[in-house]
Amino acid sequence: MAEGQLLAGFDAGQTHTSCKLARLTSTGALIPIALGQGPGVRHLAAPGGEAYFQDALQTSLRDGLMQAGLGGEQPLAAAGVGASGIERGSAVQSQGEALAAAALKLPQPAVQVSGDEHTALLGAHGEAAGVLVISGTGCIALGQTSSGQWHRTGGWGWLLDGAGSAMDLGRDGLAISVQMADGRLRETSLKHQLWQALGVSTPQELKAAVVAEGFGAAGFAQLAPVVDACAAGGDDHAQRIVERSALALSQMVRTIASTLELQAPRVCCSGGALTHLGTLRRAFAADLEQRCPGAALVAPKGDACDGALQLAVQAALRC
Repeated sequence: MAEGQLLAGFDAGQTHTSCKLARLTSTGALIPIALGQGPGVRHLAAPGGEAYFQDALQTSLRDGLMQAGLGGEQPLAAAGVGASGIERGSAVQSQGEALAAAALKLPQPAVQVSGDEHTALLGAHGEAAGVLVISGTGCIALGQTSSGQWHRTGGWGWLLDGAGSAMDLGRDGLAISVQMADGRLRETSLKHQLWQALGVSTPQELKAAVVAEGFGAAGFAQLAPVVDACAAGGDDHAQRIVERSALALSQMVRTIASTLELQAPRVCCSGGALTHLGTLRRAFAADLEQRCPGAALVAPKGDACDGALQLAVQAALRC
């Protein structure tokens, strides 16, 4: 391993890609030097997915090199990539590594590609034992032991498994609103606030809105702040929705802790829902304390780019 090797760690999401560049010292320490930005990726099986993936890596790397004052050179020794839609141990992971190696002009052993949830876990806890809960549009939780065992709960797609996510909050709120509209439930401010946010005034208009092209998970998720605010204001329907999501999150953590035999696990949170929805965050903390005694909510050590750099270090050491 040469002194001062240049490594890249990529966090490739669906909206944008970040590339963190760092120098690897002979002691194994990383010295970050720049952060580049690029476009997002698509699932590799989607139309144009391979091209989007490679362009995201190349564009964010070029920007990082420019920020570092390294011009157009690409003197990378190794790279780690955490990408949306990559399942560990799958054929898609091998496909991603081949594509990344070609895009970055590296031999394949010098590249490691994994799911972005895996690199987020590594970034949050390093090599230490812990759990990471990611709640944004979707939701997933992962945990690891200090010996490298890991377990995952959730993240199986919004049509199958959205409990604890912003999508779930918005969808459940709308489901309750139509029951209010036809008289099955007592009407509260939740219905008015949700319908106002969508610009609809009848259940027929709402039905059409949610099946419109492009609405999907993101359309439901955009309504999560409305549900969270109504819960904070005392709306009992909204409070029950938030409580169900908080329970789902704490059950994910409890399952991981039990499976990995983690005593008093350290738990990090990320994602827009847990970051910005205060009622959900407080309900989750309270439920976690009750259902997983000894668990401690802690700040992450780093981000997904830092986790990807750890993969790059592993790749550099094996080359």
